[in-house]
Parts: sequence; structure tokens; C-alpha cells
Amino acid sequence: MSIELNQVIVITGASSGIGYATARMLAKDGVKIVAVARRKSRLDKLVEGIEASGGQAIAIEADVTSYEDMQRAANTAKEIYGRLDVWVNNAGVMPLAPVEMNKIDEWNWMVDVNIKGVLNGVAAAQPIMRLQGAGQFVNISSVAGHYVYKGCAVYCATKFAVRAFSEGIRMESDGTIRVTNISPGATKSDLFETISEPKIKEDFKGLSDISIDADAVARAIRFAVTQPVDVDINEIIIRPAKQDL
Repeated sequence: MSIELNQVIVITGASSGIGYATARMLAKDGVKIVAVARRKSRLDKLVEGIEASGGQAIAIEADVTSYEDMQRAANTAKEIYGRLDVWVNNAGVMPLAPVEMNKIDEWNWMVDVNIKGVLNGVAAAQPIMRLQGAGQFVNISSVAGHYVYKGCAVYCATKFAVRAFSEGIRMESDGTIRVTNISPGATKSDLFETISEPKIKEDFKGLSDISIDADAVARAIRFAVTQPVDVDINEIIIRPAKQDL
């Protein structure tokens, strides 16, 4: 199923991993991509590749922890392309450590990026979608939003929050705004590199070894955003076949 050529999709965390793969995949369908991240050089490389293949994309250097940055991204998408159809809240961090280590700065970082980043994206894009009478949020949670793991308590809490918020938006939208919560398992990305505690990083090496490619998650996102307007795919869990939890 192909996407309408006039679709405009904003993707946060588009400079690597799932965001990067999703931007490249959807651009091939004729989607206009608004790639958002802090690493501008990587975004520029992404846009160059999309344009070289005949697609359309723009890069916006922005931080999801800033509502003003997200508002600027949403407004830029509207100004340049005339509308904003889908917002993919993909940016996330995972500096895992046991709670007893009291890594409060890391807790705050996870809350700011993983929760507030999603809130900021929704706050920025929702008014435009409501004026249009249609729109869709794709929020990237995690299998850690379904299960709690030792050493991952705060990260899991942030991903449970994303799932709860996604369901709340869906219930309040009266069908005007569709909401899809996608929960990946171990996926090849920079996320493993943000694990701060060496022992946990070593423990997670087994998951890293069996990780699925980011393209697998991108295909799940593509499936969700290509449904007819009266169909809302609310939840997708996707993980390596060898991952037990």
C-alpha cells in the first residue's frame, strides 16, 4: 500500500537508528520528510541521500527537550509543505543503572528526552492537526514499556509513560488524531551506546548481538501510517525472534 504523495511526516531523532531508517524508507514512497535531531551534519547527509534518490526532505536542528524547538519544527513543516500529517516521536536515551546508584542527572535526562520530548512534540503538532481535521502520532516506546527489568527501572518508567500518554491522546481525539504506540525490542541503533553502567552494558551485549535492523521497525511504522483514515493501529510490539522478553 503506497502513501499519498502529499503526506508530510516529521521524525524526531532522525539522525540515526530507527529515525534515520524510517525517513529513508518513507521518502521512497513520496512522503515529504522533516528530519529533526541535534546532530545537523548527520541530518544533512540524510537529506542529501533522500534528494539524490528523487525524494523531498528538510533538516531541522532541534532538541526535543525544548518545546520552542518542537514548535519551530512543526511550524516549519507547515510553512514549507503546507500541512503536517504524521509526527513520529522517536528520540530517546537509555543510560541504564541500578536505582541505588542515585544517578539523578541521568534520571532527569531520560525524563526530559523520553517523556517530555514526546509531550513537547504532541503539544507542538496537535494544534496544526486539529485545524486540518486529521493527523497521526507515532510514539516509539519499548518492550521496556511492557516489562520491567533489573537495572532499568527509570528507563522502563519513561517507556510505560509513553504508552499511557499515547492511549490518553487516542481516547481524547474522537478519531480526529490517530495514535500508534510502537514498542521495539533490541534494535541496532546508538541507544546501546547511551548505557552508562559498564556491568549493565556488558549484560546487554547478548541483546545487542541478536538485535534486529532499524529497517524492521521502520517497516512497522510504515504499516501504521499507510492504513485508511478510519483505521488506527494502536499498538505494535516488534522484537528479535530470539528475544524472550
